[in-house]
Amino acid sequence: MLDYVSAGIAFYITMLPVQEWILESRLGYLGRYWTLISIAGLFIGFLLCALIFVPLIINMALDPFRYPDRIVMSASAAVIFGAILWLGQWLMLRQTQMTPRIFAPINTVVGISVFSVLVCFNQKSLQWSGGPIQGWKTGLIFLAGGTVTGAATGKALDFYCGRVEQRLIKLERERVEQETQDRERFEKEKKQQEILETEIAHRKRIQQQADLEEERLWYEQHGQDYADYEDEDEDEDEDEE
Repeated sequence: MLDYVSAGIAFYITMLPVQEWILESRLGYLGRYWTLISIAGLFIGFLLCALIFVPLIINMALDPFRYPDRIVMSASAAVIFGAILWLGQWLMLRQTQMTPRIFAPINTVVGISVFSVLVCFNQKSLQWSGGPIQGWKTGLIFLAGGTVTGAATGKALDFYCGRVEQRLIKLERERVEQETQDRERFEKEKKQQEILETEIAHRKRIQQQADLEEERLWYEQHGQDYADYEDEDEDEDEDEE
């Protein structure tokens, strides 16, 4: 069983740091805790598996050397490890705005799946008892598998976040351009309104001057007659009184 544990350690100890190295630019300061939290989750999962499986093995309820029992143990361990690993990564991703939380379960499923495939291809060199991993070639396979898996999943998330960032930048640029256009249109309309009001005021002033000039000319022409007419009206009012 030490071979399988050692293979898991070799696989995840390379996958998680590679992911952290790629994701740190997206996660910021949280990126430096990606490996630590994930390894802590794996350690807690290992303790839970030990608390569950050791009594079962001692009581002979499960035999890790028989075919059906070891499949049940592997599947149960994958579920336990996956749930705790997913929870830790999800709690980190939920603190960021750009990275999708769905990456946590996807990353967990991909990691467990790739590890299971590597175990299937290297079952002849792995042992349930004894160990750790027999032979350096098997160890290198799991190290390389973890590196490739971490690089692929990390780069996929980095690519997704890059696209989202570009889309957000594009939307922000379009928003700024729209606001600029609206402001320019508003200023243009305001300027046109001011010009129109100025023209109306100018025309009104010209009309007033023309009216005053016309009134002045009228008084010049009829001023005396109008004054005599006013005097007659005043005399009649006095006689009536």
